[in-house]
Amino acid sequence: MSVMTERTERAERTERTERVAVISAFSVLCVLSACAKMEPPPGGPPDLTPPQLIAVRPESLLRIPNFSGDVEFRFDEVISEGGSPSQGAGTGDLEKLIILSPTTRVPEVRWRRNRITVKPSEGWKRNRVYRVELLPGVTDLRRNRSNKGAVLTFTTGADLPHRTLQGLVVDWSTNRPAQQALVEALLLPDSLPYHGLTDSTGRFSLGPLPAGEYLVKGVIDQNHDFQPSPREAFDSIRILATDTTGRVGELWTFVHDTAAARIRTITVADSVSARVEFSQSLDPRQKLALTSVTLRSLPDSAAVKVTSLLPKPLDDSLHARAPDTTARDTTRRDTTARERPGLREIERPGARLEREGANQPLTTRPQLTDQLVLRVPQPWKPEGKYELEVRGVRNVSGVSGDVKGVLTVPKTEPRDTLRGRVDSLAPPGDSLKRLKKRS
Repeated sequence: MSVMTERTERAERTERTERVAVISAFSVLCVLSACAKMEPPPGGPPDLTPPQLIAVRPESLLRIPNFSGDVEFRFDEVISEGGSPSQGAGTGDLEKLIILSPTTRVPEVRWRRNRITVKPSEGWKRNRVYRVELLPGVTDLRRNRSNKGAVLTFTTGADLPHRTLQGLVVDWSTNRPAQQALVEALLLPDSLPYHGLTDSTGRFSLGPLPAGEYLVKGVIDQNHDFQPSPREAFDSIRILATDTTGRVGELWTFVHDTAAARIRTITVADSVSARVEFSQSLDPRQKLALTSVTLRSLPDSAAVKVTSLLPKPLDDSLHARAPDTTARDTTRRDTTARERPGLREIERPGARLEREGANQPLTTRPQLTDQLVLRVPQPWKPEGKYELEVRGVRNVSGVSGDVKGVLTVPKTEPRDTLRGRVDSLAPPGDSLKRLKKRS
């Protein structure tokens, strides 16, 4: 028995050794074949497609009297919650993409993997027309950003709306259309606020809304909270929206100051003019009479004659500086050479529209300014002091007041923008003598 047992154990050891050798050889062969075979990296090609909106719940333009759920925007992939999650303060990345009307509170915006859910923090009210707007900017986990938005309108018992308010918001400080400006339409007399934004041309189309009288306001929303603030520039108009389309027209926004303007500084511009800068924009339509302007030299308080006191844009147009022709371009184009094919500069499509399109300054209203230009017939005295008093200065909000300021002339002579570089503070005869000596 012992001999048979020893032979059996020896055979089993031999079999195990051969099996290990075969497995090792197979492993080496697999490794070599894997090294020799080139395969694409795991994960496939990068995804460059932004998330696509595939469904909205509930459907738009429905009458749902007992609606109590959430408005839902569903996408074709998992979307990103952003670096700032929604916490009901309006600072979350998804909260900044939702405009819910009519409400004055931050809505409840939640991330649900491939969905965004929205509902009012105060709950849905009965017999109201609700408008939920999703702005462009939703991103996926690879930071692909969607440039499309969506608008959902439904009612909780009220009649389906059919009115749309259309208009243009202008930033009066620049006379240009205001991009991404806030539009608020207050339905009177309940003051239910409906909100929207202007497009890249400053235009808006807010609707559909219920019929009625609206107080429409265009706001430069500096803090991007979708709510108007007292210190933000705005303009408003009342309109009765009974037709399908309510034409609002142009809303020229400006900061509405309730206090009168004050003089900030008075500085010498040239030998016979000075710039008067105010604390706020002035009424561009106001024409100040010279009888409302008093200028005195200090310390003797002797009266100084004033030629004009005009808004800076108007003064610039009346006293435009002649172009300097002393330095000319001596290079000339070779008119004998023929134009080589392919070297002519071709304007890209859309460039002309960008130059002449919606971003051009509007001329419907005069330009706003916070500066007046004071002009006198005689040059300023070097190191002299003058007291200026102007009565009845009106700001752009219509508030008037009397202002005073002091002009201090520097020791060095100012540059005369009308007559060139001369000793304009000295008598004319002395100036000519000095110029002859220099020449």
